Amino acid sequence: MKLIKEKEHIGHKEIAEKTSDRLYSAAKAPWYGYIAFLFMYILASVLITIVSRSDGTMLIKNTKIPVSAFAGVFSSLSNICIIMLVLAYGTLGFVTSIIMLLLQFPIIITSILKHNIVGNIPGLFSNSFSIIVCIAIFVNKKRNEKLRIRMAEQAITDRLTGLPNRFACSELFRELMSSKTNFVVVSIDINNFKNINDTMGFDIGNKVLTGIAMLWKHIAESGTSGTNDFVARLSGDEFAIIIRDYKSDKDIENSIRKYESALSNKLYVDGYDLYITASFGYAEYPTDADNIDNLFTFADAAMTELKRANSSEHILRYSPDILKLERTLEIEHKIRTALEKDNVFFNLQPQYDMEHKLRGFEALARMKDENGDLVSPGEFIPVAEKVGLVDKVDDVVFRKSSEFFGELLRKYDLDIILSVNVSVRHLMKKDFIEEIKSILKNSNIPPKNLEIEITESIIIDSVDKALQVINAIEEMGVQIAIDDFGTGYSSLSYLNKFPANLLKIDKSFIDKMNDNDSSKQYVAAIIAIGHIMGFNVISEGVEEDEQISVLKEIGCDYIQGYIWGRPLQKEQAEQLVKDSITA
Repeated sequence: MKLIKEKEHIGHKEIAEKTSDRLYSAAKAPWYGYIAFLFMYILASVLITIVSRSDGTMLIKNTKIPVSAFAGVFSSLSNICIIMLVLAYGTLGFVTSIIMLLLQFPIIITSILKHNIVGNIPGLFSNSFSIIVCIAIFVNKKRNEKLRIRMAEQAITDRLTGLPNRFACSELFRELMSSKTNFVVVSIDINNFKNINDTMGFDIGNKVLTGIAMLWKHIAESGTSGTNDFVARLSGDEFAIIIRDYKSDKDIENSIRKYESALSNKLYVDGYDLYITASFGYAEYPTDADNIDNLFTFADAAMTELKRANSSEHILRYSPDILKLERTLEIEHKIRTALEKDNVFFNLQPQYDMEHKLRGFEALARMKDENGDLVSPGEFIPVAEKVGLVDKVDDVVFRKSSEFFGELLRKYDLDIILSVNVSVRHLMKKDFIEEIKSILKNSNIPPKNLEIEITESIIIDSVDKALQVINAIEEMGVQIAIDDFGTGYSSLSYLNKFPANLLKIDKSFIDKMNDNDSSKQYVAAIIAIGHIMGFNVISEGVEEDEQISVLKEIGCDYIQGYIWGRPLQKEQAEQLVKDSITA
Protein backbone atom coordinates (compact mmCIF):
# COMPACT_ATOMS: atom_id res chain seq x y z
CA MET A 1 0.00 0.00 0.00
CA LYS A 2 3.04 2.24 -0.04
CA LEU A 3 2.25 3.30 -3.60
CA ILE A 4 -1.15 4.60 -2.56
CA LYS A 5 0.34 6.70 0.22
CA GLU A 6 2.90 8.24 -2.10
CA LYS A 7 0.23 9.45 -4.52
CA GLU A 8 -1.17 12.94 -4.27
CA HIS A 9 -3.76 12.76 -1.54
CA ILE A 10 -6.35 15.36 -0.63
CA GLY A 11 -7.15 14.67 3.00
CA HIS A 12 -9.43 16.17 5.62
CA LYS A 13 -6.89 18.79 6.79
CA GLU A 14 -6.04 19.79 3.23
CA ILE A 15 -9.72 20.31 2.48
CA ALA A 16 -10.06 22.47 5.60
CA GLU A 17 -7.16 24.64 4.44
CA LYS A 18 -8.46 24.88 0.89
CA THR A 19 -11.94 25.68 2.19
CA SER A 20 -10.51 28.39 4.42
CA ASP A 21 -8.53 29.83 1.52
CA ARG A 22 -11.57 29.77 -0.75
CA LEU A 23 -13.88 31.36 1.82
CA TYR A 24 -11.35 34.11 2.56
CA SER A 25 -9.86 34.47 -0.92
CA ALA A 26 -11.39 37.94 -1.26
CA ALA A 27 -9.14 39.14 1.58
CA LYS A 28 -5.91 38.20 -0.20
CA ALA A 29 -3.96 41.20 -1.51
CA PRO A 30 -2.74 41.22 -5.13
CA TRP A 31 0.92 40.51 -5.85
CA TYR A 32 1.54 43.92 -7.39
CA GLY A 33 0.62 45.53 -4.06
CA TYR A 34 3.60 43.76 -2.51
CA ILE A 35 5.91 45.30 -5.10
CA ALA A 36 4.36 48.73 -4.60
CA PHE A 37 4.74 48.72 -0.80
CA LEU A 38 8.32 47.44 -1.05
CA PHE A 39 9.20 50.14 -3.59
CA MET A 40 7.62 52.89 -1.46
CA TYR A 41 9.50 51.65 1.63
CA ILE A 42 12.84 51.70 -0.18
CA LEU A 43 12.08 55.12 -1.65
CA ALA A 44 11.06 56.49 1.76
CA SER A 45 14.26 55.08 3.33
CA VAL A 46 16.42 56.74 0.68
CA LEU A 47 14.62 60.04 1.17
CA ILE A 48 15.13 59.78 4.94
CA THR A 49 18.90 59.55 4.38
CA ILE A 50 18.92 62.45 1.93
CA VAL A 51 16.80 64.88 3.93
CA SER A 52 18.45 64.02 7.24
CA ARG A 53 21.86 65.07 5.81
CA SER A 54 20.57 68.24 4.23
CA ASP A 55 21.38 71.68 5.70
CA GLY A 56 18.85 73.41 3.49
CA THR A 57 15.60 75.03 4.38
CA MET A 58 12.16 75.35 2.79
CA LEU A 59 9.93 78.42 2.89
CA ILE A 60 6.35 77.47 3.67
CA LYS A 61 3.97 80.42 4.31
CA ASN A 62 6.85 82.72 5.16
CA THR A 63 8.22 80.19 7.62
CA LYS A 64 11.62 78.62 7.13
CA ILE A 65 11.54 74.89 7.83
CA PRO A 66 14.70 72.76 7.77
CA VAL A 67 14.62 70.06 5.11
CA SER A 68 15.91 67.60 7.70
CA ALA A 69 12.57 67.96 9.54
CA PHE A 70 10.90 65.92 6.80
CA ALA A 71 12.92 62.87 7.83
CA GLY A 72 10.20 62.08 10.37
CA VAL A 73 7.51 62.24 7.66
CA PHE A 74 9.31 59.79 5.45
CA SER A 75 10.08 57.61 8.48
CA SER A 76 6.36 57.38 9.27
CA LEU A 77 5.63 56.58 5.61
CA SER A 78 8.22 53.77 5.63
CA ASN A 79 6.70 52.35 8.83
CA ILE A 80 3.25 52.36 7.25
CA CYS A 81 4.63 50.42 4.27
CA ILE A 82 6.28 47.93 6.62
CA ILE A 83 3.07 47.37 8.59
CA MET A 84 0.99 46.97 5.39
CA LEU A 85 3.41 44.32 4.11
CA VAL A 86 2.96 42.28 7.30
CA LEU A 87 -0.81 42.74 7.38
CA ALA A 88 -1.47 41.98 3.72
CA TYR A 89 1.20 39.45 2.77
CA GLY A 90 1.63 37.15 5.74
CA THR A 91 4.93 35.32 6.10
CA LEU A 92 6.42 36.84 2.93
CA GLY A 93 5.57 40.35 4.07
CA PHE A 94 6.85 39.69 7.61
CA VAL A 95 10.20 38.27 6.47
CA THR A 96 10.65 41.12 3.99
CA SER A 97 9.82 43.71 6.62
CA ILE A 98 12.18 42.29 9.26
CA ILE A 99 15.04 42.07 6.74
CA MET A 100 14.49 45.65 5.57
CA LEU A 101 14.27 46.94 9.15
CA LEU A 102 17.41 45.09 10.25
CA LEU A 103 19.30 46.47 7.25
CA GLN A 104 18.41 49.97 8.42
CA PHE A 105 20.35 49.62 11.70
CA PRO A 106 23.88 49.72 10.17
CA ILE A 107 22.89 52.69 8.04
CA ILE A 108 21.46 54.63 11.01
CA ILE A 109 24.37 53.80 13.30
CA THR A 110 26.89 54.79 10.61
CA SER A 111 25.12 58.10 10.03
CA ILE A 112 25.23 58.86 13.75
CA LEU A 113 28.84 57.86 14.43
CA LYS A 114 30.52 58.70 11.16
CA HIS A 115 28.54 61.69 9.97
CA ASN A 116 27.57 62.93 13.42
CA ILE A 117 23.85 63.09 12.43
CA VAL A 118 22.44 63.08 15.93
CA GLY A 119 18.91 63.49 14.59
CA ASN A 120 18.93 59.84 13.46
CA ILE A 121 19.12 58.56 17.02
CA PRO A 122 15.28 58.41 17.27
CA GLY A 123 15.41 56.22 14.14
CA LEU A 124 17.07 53.47 16.19
CA PHE A 125 14.15 53.43 18.60
CA SER A 126 11.64 53.80 15.76
CA ASN A 127 13.10 50.79 13.92
CA SER A 128 13.17 48.74 17.11
CA PHE A 129 9.56 49.66 17.78
CA SER A 130 8.64 48.74 14.18
CA ILE A 131 10.22 45.31 14.58
CA ILE A 132 8.26 44.73 17.80
CA VAL A 133 5.03 45.84 16.09
CA CYS A 134 5.71 43.59 13.06
CA ILE A 135 6.33 40.59 15.31
CA ALA A 136 3.16 41.29 17.29
CA ILE A 137 1.07 41.71 14.14
CA PHE A 138 2.54 38.57 12.56
CA VAL A 139 2.04 36.38 15.66
CA ASN A 140 -1.53 37.61 16.07
CA LYS A 141 -2.20 37.09 12.37
CA LYS A 142 -0.89 33.52 12.55
CA ARG A 143 -3.06 32.86 15.56
CA ASN A 144 -6.08 34.16 13.65
CA GLU A 145 -5.22 32.02 10.62
CA LYS A 146 -5.06 28.91 12.79
CA LEU A 147 -8.41 29.83 14.31
CA ARG A 148 -9.84 30.41 10.86
CA ILE A 149 -8.60 27.02 9.63
CA ARG A 150 -9.97 25.40 12.80
CA MET A 151 -13.35 27.00 12.15
CA ALA A 152 -13.25 25.86 8.52
CA GLU A 153 -12.37 22.35 9.70
CA GLN A 154 -15.33 22.39 12.08
CA ALA A 155 -17.57 23.50 9.20
CA ILE A 156 -16.58 20.43 7.19
CA THR A 157 -16.43 17.93 10.07
CA ASP A 158 -19.19 15.74 11.48
CA ARG A 159 -19.23 16.37 15.23
CA LEU A 160 -20.24 12.85 16.26
CA THR A 161 -17.78 10.74 14.28
CA GLY A 162 -15.04 13.25 13.41
CA LEU A 163 -15.39 12.31 9.75
CA PRO A 164 -15.76 14.90 6.98
CA ASN A 165 -19.37 15.92 6.30
CA ARG A 166 -21.45 16.57 3.17
CA PHE A 167 -19.94 20.03 2.72
CA ALA A 168 -16.46 18.52 2.77
CA CYS A 169 -17.55 16.09 0.05
CA SER A 170 -18.74 18.99 -2.07
CA GLU A 171 -15.41 20.77 -1.58
CA LEU A 172 -13.52 17.64 -2.64
CA PHE A 173 -15.82 17.23 -5.65
CA ARG A 174 -14.97 20.78 -6.67
CA GLU A 175 -11.26 20.00 -6.46
CA LEU A 176 -11.54 16.76 -8.42
CA MET A 177 -13.81 18.18 -11.11
CA SER A 178 -11.55 21.17 -11.67
CA SER A 179 -8.62 18.80 -12.18
CA LYS A 180 -10.67 16.54 -14.51
CA THR A 181 -10.12 13.54 -12.22
CA ASN A 182 -12.33 10.46 -12.52
CA PHE A 183 -13.83 9.37 -9.22
CA VAL A 184 -16.65 7.32 -7.71
CA VAL A 185 -19.24 8.40 -5.16
CA VAL A 186 -20.55 5.62 -2.90
CA SER A 187 -23.77 6.27 -0.99
CA ILE A 188 -24.07 4.07 2.13
CA ASP A 189 -26.97 3.43 4.47
CA ILE A 190 -26.79 1.23 7.56
CA ASN A 191 -29.46 -1.46 7.31
CA ASN A 192 -32.14 -1.53 10.03
CA PHE A 193 -30.35 1.17 12.01
CA LYS A 194 -33.68 2.57 13.19
CA ASN A 195 -34.28 -0.66 15.12
CA ILE A 196 -31.08 -0.08 17.09
CA ASN A 197 -32.17 3.42 18.07
CA ASP A 198 -35.70 2.28 18.89
CA THR A 199 -34.75 -0.77 20.98
CA MET A 200 -31.42 0.25 22.56
CA GLY A 201 -31.56 4.03 22.61
CA PHE A 202 -29.80 6.84 20.81
CA ASP A 203 -26.65 6.60 22.93
CA ILE A 204 -26.00 3.07 21.70
CA GLY A 205 -26.92 4.15 18.18
CA ASN A 206 -24.38 6.97 18.30
CA LYS A 207 -21.68 4.59 19.54
CA VAL A 208 -22.48 2.23 16.68
CA LEU A 209 -22.05 5.07 14.18
CA THR A 210 -18.79 6.10 15.81
CA GLY A 211 -17.51 2.52 15.75
CA ILE A 212 -18.34 2.11 12.07
CA ALA A 213 -16.70 5.46 11.32
CA MET A 214 -13.48 4.36 13.04
CA LEU A 215 -13.38 1.11 11.07
CA TRP A 216 -13.87 2.83 7.74
CA LYS A 217 -11.55 5.72 8.56
CA HIS A 218 -8.75 3.23 9.29
CA ILE A 219 -9.27 1.53 5.92
CA ALA A 220 -9.18 4.87 4.07
CA GLU A 221 -6.11 6.19 5.89
CA SER A 222 -4.15 2.93 5.66
CA GLY A 223 -4.87 2.47 1.95
CA THR A 224 -5.76 -1.19 2.47
CA SER A 225 -8.65 -0.91 -0.01
CA GLY A 226 -6.18 -0.53 -2.85
CA THR A 227 -7.58 2.84 -3.87
CA ASN A 228 -7.39 6.42 -2.65
CA ASP A 229 -10.52 6.88 -0.51
CA PHE A 230 -12.25 9.69 1.36
CA VAL A 231 -14.89 8.62 3.92
CA ALA A 232 -17.59 11.03 5.12
CA ARG A 233 -20.75 10.98 7.20
CA LEU A 234 -23.62 12.77 5.48
CA SER A 235 -26.39 12.57 8.10
CA GLY A 236 -27.99 10.06 10.47
CA ASP A 237 -26.87 6.59 9.37
CA GLU A 238 -25.88 7.78 5.88
CA PHE A 239 -22.22 7.71 4.90
CA ALA A 240 -20.33 8.34 1.66
CA ILE A 241 -17.02 7.25 0.19
CA ILE A 242 -15.21 9.03 -2.62
CA ILE A 243 -12.91 6.62 -4.44
CA ARG A 244 -10.00 7.67 -6.66
CA ASP A 245 -6.93 6.12 -8.29
CA TYR A 246 -8.62 2.99 -9.65
CA LYS A 247 -7.98 1.32 -12.97
CA SER A 248 -11.12 -0.71 -13.58
CA ASP A 249 -14.65 -1.44 -12.40
CA LYS A 250 -13.21 -4.45 -10.60
CA ASP A 251 -10.94 -2.15 -8.56
CA ILE A 252 -13.97 -0.09 -7.54
CA GLU A 253 -15.96 -3.12 -6.45
CA ASN A 254 -13.01 -4.62 -4.56
CA SER A 255 -12.52 -1.33 -2.74
CA ILE A 256 -16.17 -1.14 -1.69
CA ARG A 257 -16.13 -4.77 -0.59
CA LYS A 258 -13.29 -3.91 1.78
CA TYR A 259 -15.64 -1.51 3.60
CA GLU A 260 -18.48 -4.03 3.45
CA SER A 261 -16.33 -6.82 4.90
CA ALA A 262 -15.23 -4.54 7.76
CA LEU A 263 -18.78 -4.96 9.08
CA SER A 264 -18.74 -8.75 8.81
CA ASN A 265 -17.43 -9.16 12.36
CA LYS A 266 -19.78 -8.35 15.21
CA LEU A 267 -19.56 -4.89 16.71
CA TYR A 268 -19.25 -4.90 20.51
CA VAL A 269 -20.95 -1.85 22.07
CA ASP A 270 -21.69 -1.46 25.80
CA GLY A 271 -22.06 -5.20 26.34
CA TYR A 272 -24.08 -5.80 23.17
CA ASP A 273 -22.89 -7.94 20.27
CA LEU A 274 -24.29 -6.26 17.17
CA TYR A 275 -24.22 -7.57 13.62
CA ILE A 276 -24.29 -4.67 11.20
CA THR A 277 -24.79 -4.64 7.44
CA ALA A 278 -24.98 -1.74 5.02
CA SER A 279 -26.17 -1.03 1.47
CA PHE A 280 -23.64 0.52 -0.94
CA GLY A 281 -24.88 2.28 -4.08
CA TYR A 282 -22.38 4.04 -6.32
CA ALA A 283 -22.05 6.25 -9.39
CA GLU A 284 -18.98 7.37 -11.34
CA TYR A 285 -17.90 10.81 -12.53
CA PRO A 286 -18.14 11.63 -15.40
CA THR A 287 -19.49 8.33 -16.80
CA ASP A 288 -22.78 8.31 -14.88
CA ALA A 289 -23.13 12.01 -14.09
CA ASP A 290 -21.16 15.21 -14.63
CA ASN A 291 -22.34 17.34 -11.72
CA ILE A 292 -22.42 17.07 -7.93
CA ASP A 293 -26.20 16.92 -7.46
CA ASN A 294 -26.71 14.11 -9.97
CA LEU A 295 -23.80 12.09 -8.58
CA PHE A 296 -25.33 12.13 -5.10
CA THR A 297 -28.80 11.45 -6.51
CA PHE A 298 -27.73 8.52 -8.70
CA ALA A 299 -25.56 6.88 -6.03
CA ASP A 300 -28.40 7.29 -3.55
CA ALA A 301 -30.89 5.81 -6.05
CA ALA A 302 -28.73 2.68 -6.39
CA MET A 303 -28.48 2.38 -2.60
CA THR A 304 -32.24 2.85 -2.18
CA GLU A 305 -32.94 0.15 -4.78
CA LEU A 306 -30.75 -2.30 -2.82
CA LYS A 307 -32.70 -1.62 0.37
CA ARG A 308 -36.02 -1.93 -1.46
CA ALA A 309 -35.07 -5.25 -3.01
CA ASN A 310 -33.85 -6.56 0.39
CA SER A 311 -31.21 -8.55 -1.48
CA SER A 312 -28.31 -10.51 -0.01
CA GLU A 313 -26.11 -8.50 -2.37
CA HIS A 314 -25.18 -5.19 -0.77
CA ILE A 315 -23.35 -3.37 -3.60
CA LEU A 316 -25.00 -1.90 -6.71
CA ARG A 317 -23.87 0.51 -9.41
CA TYR A 318 -26.29 3.11 -10.71
CA SER A 319 -28.02 2.48 -14.04
CA PRO A 320 -30.79 4.50 -15.77
CA ASP A 321 -33.22 1.62 -15.19
CA ILE A 322 -33.04 2.27 -11.45
CA LEU A 323 -34.56 5.73 -11.86
CA LYS A 324 -37.28 4.23 -14.05
CA LEU A 325 -38.03 1.79 -11.24
CA GLU A 326 -38.05 4.64 -8.73
CA ARG A 327 -40.53 6.49 -10.92
CA THR A 328 -42.68 3.35 -11.05
CA LEU A 329 -42.62 3.15 -7.26
CA GLU A 330 -43.50 6.85 -7.06
CA ILE A 331 -46.46 6.41 -9.42
CA GLU A 332 -47.56 3.28 -7.54
CA HIS A 333 -47.62 5.35 -4.35
CA LYS A 334 -49.68 8.03 -6.11
CA ILE A 335 -52.17 5.40 -7.33
CA ARG A 336 -52.58 3.86 -3.86
CA THR A 337 -53.01 7.31 -2.34
CA ALA A 338 -55.52 8.31 -5.02
CA LEU A 339 -57.55 5.17 -4.36
CA GLU A 340 -57.51 5.84 -0.62
CA LYS A 341 -58.46 9.51 -0.99
CA ASP A 342 -61.01 9.00 -3.77
CA ASN A 343 -58.93 10.90 -6.33
CA VAL A 344 -59.61 8.42 -9.15
CA PHE A 345 -62.38 9.67 -11.42
CA PHE A 346 -63.52 9.54 -15.06
CA ASN A 347 -63.86 11.58 -18.21
CA LEU A 348 -66.24 10.74 -21.03
CA GLN A 349 -65.17 10.85 -24.68
CA PRO A 350 -68.05 10.97 -27.19
CA GLN A 351 -68.47 8.45 -30.00
CA TYR A 352 -70.35 9.31 -33.21
CA ASP A 353 -71.66 7.62 -36.29
CA MET A 354 -70.42 8.86 -39.65
CA GLU A 355 -73.30 11.36 -39.83
CA HIS A 356 -72.14 12.96 -36.57
CA LYS A 357 -74.96 11.48 -34.51
CA LEU A 358 -74.02 10.69 -30.91
CA ARG A 359 -73.59 6.96 -30.32
CA GLY A 360 -72.50 7.27 -26.67
CA PHE A 361 -69.40 7.77 -24.52
CA GLU A 362 -66.30 5.86 -23.53
CA ALA A 363 -65.40 6.20 -19.84
CA LEU A 364 -61.70 7.04 -19.44
CA ALA A 365 -59.75 6.71 -16.18
CA ARG A 366 -58.29 9.89 -14.71
CA MET A 367 -56.38 10.52 -11.49
CA LYS A 368 -55.09 13.33 -9.29
CA ASP A 369 -52.16 13.06 -6.90
CA GLU A 370 -52.16 14.16 -3.26
CA ASN A 371 -51.47 17.76 -4.33
CA GLY A 372 -54.47 17.82 -6.63
CA ASP A 373 -52.35 17.70 -9.80
CA LEU A 374 -53.46 15.50 -12.70
CA VAL A 375 -51.33 12.42 -13.42
CA SER A 376 -51.16 11.42 -17.06
CA PRO A 377 -53.14 8.23 -17.82
CA GLY A 378 -50.28 7.24 -20.13
CA GLU A 379 -48.13 7.11 -17.01
CA PHE A 380 -50.36 5.71 -14.28
CA ILE A 381 -52.33 3.08 -16.25
CA PRO A 382 -49.24 1.03 -17.31
CA VAL A 383 -47.96 1.17 -13.72
CA ALA A 384 -51.37 0.13 -12.38
CA GLU A 385 -51.29 -2.86 -14.74
CA LYS A 386 -47.73 -3.72 -13.73
CA VAL A 387 -48.27 -3.60 -9.96
CA GLY A 388 -51.70 -5.24 -9.96
CA LEU A 389 -53.84 -2.21 -9.13
CA VAL A 390 -55.55 -1.81 -12.49
CA ASP A 391 -58.62 -3.80 -11.40
CA LYS A 392 -59.14 -1.41 -8.48
CA VAL A 393 -58.83 1.60 -10.82
CA ASP A 394 -61.23 -0.09 -13.28
CA ASP A 395 -63.72 -0.74 -10.51
CA VAL A 396 -63.79 2.90 -9.38
CA VAL A 397 -64.16 4.22 -12.94
CA PHE A 398 -66.80 1.58 -13.78
CA ARG A 399 -68.99 2.38 -10.75
CA LYS A 400 -68.65 6.17 -10.87
CA SER A 401 -69.26 6.47 -14.62
CA SER A 402 -72.20 4.03 -14.50
CA GLU A 403 -73.85 5.95 -11.69
CA PHE A 404 -73.58 9.21 -13.59
CA PHE A 405 -74.59 7.65 -16.93
CA GLY A 406 -77.67 6.01 -15.41
CA GLU A 407 -78.84 9.42 -14.15
CA LEU A 408 -78.16 10.90 -17.60
CA LEU A 409 -80.27 8.23 -19.33
CA ARG A 410 -83.22 8.76 -17.00
CA LYS A 411 -83.00 12.53 -17.04
CA TYR A 412 -82.97 12.89 -20.83
CA ASP A 413 -84.66 9.62 -21.89
CA LEU A 414 -81.64 8.63 -24.01
CA ASP A 415 -80.74 5.53 -25.96
CA ILE A 416 -76.96 5.85 -26.05
CA ILE A 417 -74.14 3.59 -24.90
CA LEU A 418 -71.60 3.79 -22.09
CA SER A 419 -68.43 1.95 -23.09
CA VAL A 420 -66.13 0.87 -20.24
CA ASN A 421 -62.62 -0.60 -20.51
CA VAL A 422 -61.97 -3.77 -18.55
CA SER A 423 -58.44 -5.09 -18.01
CA VAL A 424 -57.55 -8.77 -18.22
CA ARG A 425 -56.97 -8.86 -14.46
CA HIS A 426 -60.39 -7.30 -13.83
CA LEU A 427 -62.19 -9.57 -16.29
CA MET A 428 -60.70 -12.70 -14.72
CA LYS A 429 -61.81 -11.89 -11.18
CA LYS A 430 -64.11 -14.52 -9.76
CA ASP A 431 -66.81 -12.02 -8.89
CA PHE A 432 -66.66 -9.98 -12.13
CA ILE A 433 -70.10 -11.09 -13.35
CA GLU A 434 -71.61 -10.31 -9.94
CA GLU A 435 -69.92 -6.91 -10.11
CA ILE A 436 -71.61 -6.11 -13.44
CA LYS A 437 -74.97 -7.23 -12.10
CA SER A 438 -74.50 -5.00 -9.06
CA ILE A 439 -73.54 -2.02 -11.21
CA LEU A 440 -76.51 -2.51 -13.54
CA LYS A 441 -78.84 -2.72 -10.56
CA ASN A 442 -77.46 0.31 -8.71
CA SER A 443 -77.20 2.53 -11.79
CA ASN A 444 -80.44 1.38 -13.46
CA ILE A 445 -78.64 1.27 -16.81
CA PRO A 446 -80.41 -1.10 -19.26
CA PRO A 447 -77.93 -3.87 -20.19
CA LYS A 448 -78.14 -2.95 -23.88
CA ASN A 449 -76.81 0.54 -23.06
CA LEU A 450 -73.66 -0.80 -21.41
CA GLU A 451 -70.66 -1.94 -23.44
CA ILE A 452 -67.64 -3.77 -22.03
CA GLU A 453 -64.37 -3.22 -23.92
CA ILE A 454 -61.83 -6.03 -23.79
CA THR A 455 -58.39 -6.05 -25.39
CA GLU A 456 -57.50 -8.34 -28.23
CA SER A 457 -54.76 -9.90 -26.06
CA ILE A 458 -57.42 -11.65 -23.97
CA ILE A 459 -58.31 -13.70 -27.01
CA ILE A 460 -54.71 -14.91 -27.25
CA ASP A 461 -53.79 -15.40 -23.60
CA SER A 462 -56.97 -16.61 -21.92
CA VAL A 463 -59.36 -17.68 -24.63
CA ASP A 464 -61.26 -20.40 -22.75
CA LYS A 465 -61.70 -18.48 -19.50
CA ALA A 466 -62.45 -15.27 -21.42
CA LEU A 467 -65.11 -17.01 -23.51
CA GLN A 468 -66.91 -18.22 -20.38
CA VAL A 469 -67.01 -14.72 -18.91
CA ILE A 470 -67.92 -13.00 -22.19
CA ASN A 471 -70.72 -15.48 -22.90
CA ALA A 472 -72.11 -14.75 -19.42
CA ILE A 473 -71.95 -11.02 -20.15
CA GLU A 474 -73.75 -11.51 -23.46
CA GLU A 475 -76.49 -13.52 -21.78
CA MET A 476 -77.11 -10.50 -19.54
CA GLY A 477 -77.69 -8.37 -22.66
CA VAL A 478 -74.52 -6.28 -22.21
CA GLN A 479 -72.64 -5.45 -25.41
CA ILE A 480 -69.02 -6.45 -26.07
CA ALA A 481 -66.33 -4.45 -27.91
CA ILE A 482 -62.87 -5.73 -28.88
CA ASP A 483 -60.44 -2.88 -28.18
CA ASP A 484 -57.20 -2.05 -30.04
CA PHE A 485 -57.99 -4.50 -32.80
CA GLY A 486 -55.11 -5.10 -35.20
CA THR A 487 -52.31 -4.68 -32.66
CA GLY A 488 -52.33 -8.35 -31.62
CA TYR A 489 -52.13 -11.63 -33.47
CA SER A 490 -55.44 -13.23 -32.67
CA SER A 491 -56.65 -16.13 -34.76
CA LEU A 492 -59.71 -15.35 -36.85
CA SER A 493 -61.15 -18.68 -35.73
CA TYR A 494 -60.92 -17.53 -32.09
CA LEU A 495 -62.28 -14.12 -33.00
CA ASN A 496 -65.25 -15.73 -34.72
CA LYS A 497 -66.17 -17.48 -31.43
CA PHE A 498 -66.39 -14.20 -29.50
CA PRO A 499 -69.93 -12.81 -29.27
CA ALA A 500 -68.71 -9.22 -29.82
CA ASN A 501 -70.74 -6.36 -31.23
CA LEU A 502 -67.96 -3.93 -32.08
CA LEU A 503 -64.33 -3.82 -33.25
CA LYS A 504 -62.22 -0.81 -32.29
CA ILE A 505 -59.37 0.02 -34.69
CA ASP A 506 -56.28 1.26 -32.84
CA LYS A 507 -55.20 4.89 -33.28
CA SER A 508 -51.77 3.87 -34.57
CA PHE A 509 -53.35 2.60 -37.81
CA ILE A 510 -55.54 5.66 -38.23
CA ASP A 511 -52.48 7.94 -37.87
CA LYS A 512 -50.74 6.22 -40.78
CA MET A 513 -53.81 5.78 -42.95
CA ASN A 514 -53.30 8.87 -45.10
CA ASP A 515 -49.52 8.50 -45.36
CA ASN A 516 -49.59 5.67 -47.87
CA ASP A 517 -52.05 3.51 -49.70
CA SER A 518 -51.01 0.25 -47.99
CA SER A 519 -51.98 1.62 -44.55
CA LYS A 520 -55.32 2.72 -45.94
CA GLN A 521 -55.89 -0.74 -47.41
CA TYR A 522 -54.99 -2.34 -44.07
CA VAL A 523 -57.65 -0.29 -42.25
CA ALA A 524 -60.12 -1.13 -45.04
CA ALA A 525 -59.32 -4.84 -44.58
CA ILE A 526 -59.99 -4.67 -40.83
CA ILE A 527 -63.34 -2.99 -41.48
CA ALA A 528 -64.22 -5.61 -44.07
CA ILE A 529 -63.30 -8.48 -41.71
CA GLY A 530 -65.40 -6.92 -38.96
CA HIS A 531 -68.40 -6.61 -41.23
CA ILE A 532 -68.03 -10.16 -42.53
CA MET A 533 -68.10 -11.41 -38.91
CA GLY A 534 -71.15 -9.28 -38.12
CA PHE A 535 -69.36 -6.59 -36.08
CA ASN A 536 -69.72 -2.86 -36.32
CA VAL A 537 -66.39 -1.01 -36.51
CA ILE A 538 -65.27 2.16 -34.73
CA SER A 539 -61.99 4.00 -35.40
CA GLU A 540 -60.15 5.60 -32.47
CA GLY A 541 -57.94 8.68 -32.53
CA VAL A 542 -59.52 10.44 -35.49
CA GLU A 543 -58.10 13.96 -35.62
CA GLU A 544 -58.25 15.17 -39.25
CA ASP A 545 -61.00 15.88 -41.79
CA GLU A 546 -59.12 13.82 -44.36
CA GLN A 547 -59.28 10.80 -42.06
CA ILE A 548 -63.06 11.16 -41.75
CA SER A 549 -63.39 11.29 -45.55
CA VAL A 550 -61.32 8.13 -46.02
CA LEU A 551 -63.15 6.26 -43.24
CA LYS A 552 -66.50 7.11 -44.82
CA GLU A 553 -65.16 5.91 -48.15
CA ILE A 554 -64.03 2.52 -46.83
CA GLY A 555 -67.20 1.90 -44.81
CA CYS A 556 -66.34 2.60 -41.16
CA ASP A 557 -69.41 2.74 -38.91
CA TYR A 558 -68.33 5.01 -36.04
CA ILE A 559 -65.51 7.33 -35.06
CA GLN A 560 -64.01 8.53 -31.81
CA GLY A 561 -61.36 11.23 -31.61
CA TYR A 562 -60.40 14.82 -30.93
CA ILE A 563 -61.81 16.11 -34.20
CA TRP A 564 -65.39 15.63 -32.97
CA GLY A 565 -64.92 15.30 -29.24
CA ARG A 566 -62.19 15.42 -26.61
CA PRO A 567 -62.56 13.68 -23.22
CA LEU A 568 -65.10 15.65 -21.18
CA GLN A 569 -65.85 16.15 -17.53
CA LYS A 570 -69.31 14.93 -16.58
CA GLU A 571 -70.82 18.42 -16.59
CA GLN A 572 -69.48 19.01 -20.10
CA ALA A 573 -70.78 15.60 -21.22
CA GLU A 574 -74.24 16.46 -19.93
CA GLN A 575 -74.17 19.76 -21.82
CA LEU A 576 -73.18 17.87 -24.99
CA VAL A 577 -76.20 15.60 -24.52
CA LYS A 578 -78.47 18.63 -24.12
CA ASP A 579 -77.08 20.18 -27.28
CA SER A 580 -77.52 16.95 -29.25
CA ILE A 581 -81.20 16.73 -28.20
CA THR A 582 -82.00 20.32 -29.17
CA ALA A 583 -80.01 20.25 -32.42
